[in-house]
Amino acid sequence: MFERYYHDLHLFISRSIGCRDKAQDVVQEAYARVLASKQVSQDGGAGLGALLYTTAKNIVIDQYRQNQSRQYDNYEHVELPASRADEPEHRAAGRQSMKLLLELIDSLPPRSKEAFVLYKFEGLSHAEIAKQMGISINMVEKHIINAMVSCKKGMAERGGK
Repeated sequence: MFERYYHDLHLFISRSIGCRDKAQDVVQEAYARVLASKQVSQDGGAGLGALLYTTAKNIVIDQYRQNQSRQYDNYEHVELPASRADEPEHRAAGRQSMKLLLELIDSLPPRSKEAFVLYKFEGLSHAEIAKQMGISINMVEKHIINAMVSCKKGMAERGGK
């Protein structure tokens, strides 16, 4: 009964993962799990194909998740390129850009400045800002967008990044 599904299941898994050898391992594992389960003996083999396909698909998903989590397990051993932010001229440029940005924020219209600061620096949501300022969420969004556009335009005009 099991042999009738082997070829098609192997082909299906091979196409899914792109490797015939790995697919063979998955199919064998699926067969082992299905044989070990009590479902086969309870239903007399009815639905065996669906059970094999589902089991094999779940094995592939489990292996994918394990591979993904392993990629991030050893991140502390990754060598990062030397940062240029530590170089004096980059620190100075960063300070100048920050100073310019703060000047631009200070020059915003009062309501736009308030909404922008509450959003960017205080981390409030649009709804919280609307409630605090006594305006609609739509107006909060408009104030924040206007502030962002003004700051970006000012940075571009004055040579900031």
